[in-house]
Amino acid sequence: MRARSLAKNTVSSLIFQICTIVCGFILPRLILKSFGSEVNGLVNSITEFLGIISFLELGVGAVVQSSLFKPLATRDNEEISKIVESAQKFFRILAMILAIYVGILIFIYPILVNQSFGFGYVAILILAMSISSFAQYYFGVVNRLLLVADQHGYVVYSIQTVVIILNTLACFGLIRLNASIQLVKLTTSVIYLAAPVLMSSYINRYYKIDKKIKYVGEPINGKWNGVAQHVAAVVLNGTDNIVLSIFTSFSMVSIYSVYHLVLNGVKNLMISMTNGIHSLLGELWAKQENEKLRKYFEWSEWIIHTSTTFVFSVTAILIVPFVSVYTKGVKDADYVQPLFALLITAASAAVCYRLPYSIMILASGHYKQTQKCYIAAAGINIIISVICVKSHGLIGVAIGTLAAIFYQTLWMSVYVSNHLVKRQKRIFFKQIIVDIATAIIIYKATQGLHIDKLSYSSWIVLAIYVSVIGIAITIAINIIFNHTYVKKMAVFVIYIFNRKSLEL
Repeated sequence: MRARSLAKNTVSSLIFQICTIVCGFILPRLILKSFGSEVNGLVNSITEFLGIISFLELGVGAVVQSSLFKPLATRDNEEISKIVESAQKFFRILAMILAIYVGILIFIYPILVNQSFGFGYVAILILAMSISSFAQYYFGVVNRLLLVADQHGYVVYSIQTVVIILNTLACFGLIRLNASIQLVKLTTSVIYLAAPVLMSSYINRYYKIDKKIKYVGEPINGKWNGVAQHVAAVVLNGTDNIVLSIFTSFSMVSIYSVYHLVLNGVKNLMISMTNGIHSLLGELWAKQENEKLRKYFEWSEWIIHTSTTFVFSVTAILIVPFVSVYTKGVKDADYVQPLFALLITAASAAVCYRLPYSIMILASGHYKQTQKCYIAAAGINIIISVICVKSHGLIGVAIGTLAAIFYQTLWMSVYVSNHLVKRQKRIFFKQIIVDIATAIIIYKATQGLHIDKLSYSSWIVLAIYVSVIGIAITIAINIIFNHTYVKKMAVFVIYIFNRKSLEL
């Protein structure tokens, strides 16, 4: 049963992320060509400023999910209802704060950034883009957390896949018809309203949530213990774009957003592999099945590290050629930034290397015990980014992010080994050595390969060559150093196709 749920969640999440990546490349490219780098930078800047409101979530979402693991495992509907209703009250308050924040943002945004657009132009755009965020907090967050915690994430990912495809088709048509950027973004918000509505319908049909339940005290244990983790996530994800918006230009933000678009797609594809793992590890922790927990964790750790090494080694080689093709014909900014590309790719890879440890910390609810690590990482990112952005621009913010994530990954791996899965730290360091060796060999083996001309067909040919070489090197090295895990992975892949019983 656990293997079946893990497979369904993993496959549906991968499909969703692939659709997100494909659709995510189509729309920004159309915006760049139709509206230019300034508008593209404006849209991405507003997106980051709207994202600041998630700061006020204060990590409650992660704590809600952790709190749900035990009652879901025991099917305690009363306790589930208490947690869900408590969370709903919190997020509805947050939605109201968002509405106030949007009103304030309309007036202060032109002061904070180097504004080259009219007040009405920006105000309508902010309003159009904020509708889906409001709906998410008011209707959708808690239902999504409940489904994912109950290993029914495939329902969430399936709904989101349909919505994102419909949005891309609608926006593509509007841009072709020369619609304004405000109308395009308003259409996105309206279509995205469908996701929370459909999830709510599913919850009402298959779960017995008592919406009128009364409770004394706070049913969500340690409700505020996720504050440091959440603040760090907001800082790490939003610092670069906001610092560039304040200290540089919209063109610089646009360059960053194009590289971030590629890397965020790749990163989310990697994260999608872990969506089923989080709820599985949470269940095992809640039931204190310690031996199975360690086995599943170490297997997951190897999968994430090995996949990250292959995917981001290939990405580091291909990203500049891809951006060159993607921005062909865009003359108002220089999108070819090799050193920035290497640093920001390394930072994104570090985020994925961190995944097994952050997932284990969240699944176990060890928020308070690990908050000093998150606070330190947030401080590192802010300080280095602000200091370096003036003299190094894009490269400066990339250095800040890389330094923060590197520190955090190392600290968290040691903590998980010592306090949660109780294993020797040398396992992590051995894996890192294998990762580095694999990346270096892939780079050296593909060093002579180059794109013939600026076209998607030439880039695809290059990508095929690099990927085939990368896969061969990754498999060969892991057969030598991690043959047991390679065998388990083969068994898991076979299971996905024939759905026979499986014990990892």
